Amino acid sequence: MTAAPTMTVRDLPVHAAARSLAGALPAFNMVAFHWRGSGDVRYRVRFTDGWSPWRSADDDAVAPQKGWHIGNIDWVGASTALQTRVGAGVTRLRSYTVWSGPERVLARRLQLANAPPIIPRLSWGADESIRRAAPQYAPTLRLAFVHHTVGTNSYTRAQSASIVRGIEIYHVKGNGWNDIGYNFLVDKYGQVFEGRYGGVDRNVIGAHTQGFNTGSFGVAVLGTYGSAKISAAAATSLEQLLSWRLDVAHVDPLSTLTYASGGNPRFPAGTPVFLRAVSGHRDAYFTECPGNALYAEIPAIAKAVASLGGPKIYAPLVARVDEVHTRITARLSAVQPWAVTVTNSAGVQVAQGTGTGTAVDWTWDATAAPPDKYTWTITAADARPATGTLGATTALALQKVVAAPSIVLPGGAVTVAYTLTAAATVTPALLGPTGQVLATFPAVQKPAGAQTLVVTPPATLPLGNYTLVLTAAGAARTVTATAPFAVDDILAAFTVSPVDATVELTRAPVGLTLQILRGTQIVATPPLAVAGGAQTVAWPALPDGAYTVSLTVIDELGTHVQSMPLVVDTTPPKVTVLSFRRLRFSLNEPATLVLTAGGRRYTRVLKAPKATQFWFKVMPIAYTLRATDASGNATTVRYRR
Repeated sequence: MTAAPTMTVRDLPVHAAARSLAGALPAFNMVAFHWRGSGDVRYRVRFTDGWSPWRSADDDAVAPQKGWHIGNIDWVGASTALQTRVGAGVTRLRSYTVWSGPERVLARRLQLANAPPIIPRLSWGADESIRRAAPQYAPTLRLAFVHHTVGTNSYTRAQSASIVRGIEIYHVKGNGWNDIGYNFLVDKYGQVFEGRYGGVDRNVIGAHTQGFNTGSFGVAVLGTYGSAKISAAAATSLEQLLSWRLDVAHVDPLSTLTYASGGNPRFPAGTPVFLRAVSGHRDAYFTECPGNALYAEIPAIAKAVASLGGPKIYAPLVARVDEVHTRITARLSAVQPWAVTVTNSAGVQVAQGTGTGTAVDWTWDATAAPPDKYTWTITAADARPATGTLGATTALALQKVVAAPSIVLPGGAVTVAYTLTAAATVTPALLGPTGQVLATFPAVQKPAGAQTLVVTPPATLPLGNYTLVLTAAGAARTVTATAPFAVDDILAAFTVSPVDATVELTRAPVGLTLQILRGTQIVATPPLAVAGGAQTVAWPALPDGAYTVSLTVIDELGTHVQSMPLVVDTTPPKVTVLSFRRLRFSLNEPATLVLTAGGRRYTRVLKAPKATQFWFKVMPIAYTLRATDASGNATTVRYRR
């Protein structure tokens, strides 16, 4: 590998006359500009045998919130000096000159079915150390943008990798992007280079078309194609690349779409823009890219792309009809037999639909399917299969049904927590110990997701074990689930304070246990007498912190557990006096402040640790400040002048 590319950045003087930058500049073979203002920028470079013709810098993007125009980086060949001319509206100008030496491209290529050989980043010498962030991915890919890189078309096959390496360093260190902006680059010899890191067959979000990068990929042809057509080799590779990548995404190259702009100088954010599946950069931005000649070829290129390869599956779509019916559609490029298959999380086929023609249209009835993660696949002879997932569930189901508390006093309310996989009408019912229906409650309409339902059983229920049954009815399916609980009066009272707990039982239990937990760790088991009546137990010495006190009562109806939170706080609040005279204080925890001055009390409640100040027109001669936290710990500050 040769040395990594180097880049020199200079702020240039702005003047209507030509300005030169030489001597201080190291040798370079690529150049780009950033500028502010409404004018244009022209430049020329000096070779060993004289100056080049004047060229215009292409405004390829505008840096958000900074107002800088971002130009493309041009391959100019080995140069020793730079001269610029700017329009009257230009207020700032910055040059980026890059030296990217010859690069020996490694022989390794990515060989993908129906794609041209792709030179991976390792083979063209990408500098992975300068990437700023991990790649980001779009959920779907919808279209391709064709670009040209500007600069000379007079480069050798061996110089192509050098150009790509120069673009990489400029995009990252000059423009501040995470990585090279294009997803692919194609040279005039038909070589295809992998651009932005993240996987050539994945929906990597690039930085090639401002406001339209998500859900698209950008491919740039090295060179300038304002009047010159791309070479036959470049056209062949470009068409093969577009055909393969759009086929991976199941996008018809001849289709159109409406894209809501993410925001750029031409199309403000949210503007709907009509685009072709194979578009030019200028379709989405104020730019001449990809040049008049190449842009004029795009319709013919799209037709050639559509004709390459075998049959294709376009625009697969999954639509949920209701909680048990899912419609799967697609379009085939030619009349042929097709099949749609649904498999469960174990890979076992659970349903299949078939047909013949160009329109795939099949609806899966999942009435009998249990909740699971399902995968759909569309297949047709010699076509790339289309596949996707149907989510975590397909049919209505009741999940995670729990009644709390598990023991209630006669007349007490029970809260049932549960999860619905689809919207449904939920009807609760109360069953007795032998399964008989004792009561039904009003039905409620609930959306999909986590839900709660409060049920108050009749106060006349005798002590015993009961069951709440939830019936959920959807459009095409009805399901039930149960939650057991007990009506029991053995536990008359259970209270917890920072220093002790009180337990009162109406009769002697079979078993009685009290535990103090910190997280899941049991830190103490204070002794309780296994007897009826009231008893109080004091806590052992506990470090300050948050705990859970768990009481387990066992009687003839079963085992009942109740938990209460406990906060141990024995540390007084810390008061920092920021100014005695100005009555400014700060506290390290929430507290109630009481300031006593001149026989009057002033109270202030701080709900968070912060600084506070009391205001007086006349400074009191003496005052007392008392800070009390939620646990009753107090700190007193006194002042007398």
